[in-house]
Amino acid sequence: MKPHFYNIPSTSESSFSVRHDRKPNFGTLWHFHPELELHYIIKGQGTQYIGDTVSSFTDGDLIFLGENLPHTWRCTDAYFQGQDNIEVEAVVIQFLPTCFGEIFFKLPETKSISTLFEKAKKGMILHGDTRERIIEILLKITKVTQLERVINFLEVLKILVATTEYGTISPGYANSHLVTISEMQRLEKIYTYVLAHYKEEISLEKIASLAHLSVSSFCRYFKAKTNKTFFEFLIEIRISNACRTLLEDKLPIEVICYECGFNNVSNFYKHFKKVTGMTPFAYKKKYYSTPYL
Repeated sequence: MKPHFYNIPSTSESSFSVRHDRKPNFGTLWHFHPELELHYIIKGQGTQYIGDTVSSFTDGDLIFLGENLPHTWRCTDAYFQGQDNIEVEAVVIQFLPTCFGEIFFKLPETKSISTLFEKAKKGMILHGDTRERIIEILLKITKVTQLERVINFLEVLKILVATTEYGTISPGYANSHLVTISEMQRLEKIYTYVLAHYKEEISLEKIASLAHLSVSSFCRYFKAKTNKTFFEFLIEIRISNACRTLLEDKLPIEVICYECGFNNVSNFYKHFKKVTGMTPFAYKKKYYSTPYL
């Protein structure tokens, strides 16, 4: 997928953007922008693509993204098919690192915020008490204006600066991946093909030909751009879709294995545990026994 530049609308009445979205889905555009983004998914499930990482998302996820970090949230088919008037819902804050002026976040008192912004360049998923405290503020911030909104926003940053309750989403990612338009277009071809054909056998010869590279050149290229091999990426795509299908609870695990492109159950279990740290059964049990608050 080619990450598209997205120009976030701004007004002279606000130094940062706050939205409470309710819509059929999050769209499919893989995009980036100079604004940092705090994204609270109130309602929605599917697969997210952030930097060079593919993973599942679900209701209650709270994610903080740094400037120019490519991302998209692709919902399950039910959202695109409009089943039972399903909608996604999210609260989103977007802001430039200069939203309060060129020097505000460079002051001695705010230096720790600049450090936070550097961490966010690889994506942060928040959890624990940090997540709960920030969600409480986000649900208020859409209902207040002017000074109260600024105070709430700074309170969120204060919590983020102090927290250790987060995971890094895309630890191998660097903005240097966004080098040229031609490279973006090449990655777009690769990603789009894999998303459409991950259930099938995909040979290195086939995917290398799409990139107009020899197999050896393609392997070096893909590892340099994503910090992983092509087959590691393909397995992540398959496991991400397996996770989503498990939570839909419509198919047995053995059927999901083949539906997601694996050719035998033992191989599926091995890769599932390597990617998620647990068996498919344990993964399903965890999410059904621990609901989001």
